[in-house]
Amino acid sequence: MIGNYALAVGVIPWLAVGQKGQTMLLEDALEKYPLETKLRDGTPVTVRPVARRDDTKLHKFFLMVPEEERLFIKQPITDQTLFKQWCRQPDFERNLPLLMLHGKKIIGEATLHQRGGGWKRHIGLITLLTHPEYRGRDVSKVLVTELIHIAKHCGLRRLEAEINGERKIALAVLAQLGFNKLMHLHDYVLDMKATTHDYVLMGRSLKQEEEYAGLGG
Repeated sequence: MIGNYALAVGVIPWLAVGQKGQTMLLEDALEKYPLETKLRDGTPVTVRPVARRDDTKLHKFFLMVPEEERLFIKQPITDQTLFKQWCRQPDFERNLPLLMLHGKKIIGEATLHQRGGGWKRHIGLITLLTHPEYRGRDVSKVLVTELIHIAKHCGLRRLEAEINGERKIALAVLAQLGFNKLMHLHDYVLDMKATTHDYVLMGRSLKQEEEYAGLGG
């Protein structure tokens, strides 16, 4: 059993299986969590999906990340109510946030966003953030690797990641994990201060295991 994580698992309507099978796909992928592992430098960490009581810790984490690295967040993160909503009303079949914790401190977050329908329903979108004090230790690499595993379980055929051009470390991590640059538009996006930034779209194909083949069609 996966405890509270199962409460957030709903039905993925576009999967070509029955309702029970839809729920089981994501539940199966989450059974391994919480996952105890170590970073490159030996730091012991825990990886798990977001839980109901993570709102305060998650808010503090987002405030520590430089503004230009969280341009993809549409809502103002100064409002802690937003984080209570994310943690206490999760919708894992739409947005599945994986957290990495060092002790009780959140040091990394990566989310798999799934589309409920439409012509890109087979493509998942990944967003990722790392605490500034834990850069260069493979935080994002571990989290994205876990999301790739989950995406395969959910029957997705491709993954994309939208990154602004200044995030060199994130771009390098994605490249190491098989993502290719699909698009690079200069001075294309704006931050809250109306400063322009490059927009980079990374993508990779997911090699479908035989047991998942055909689920995303």
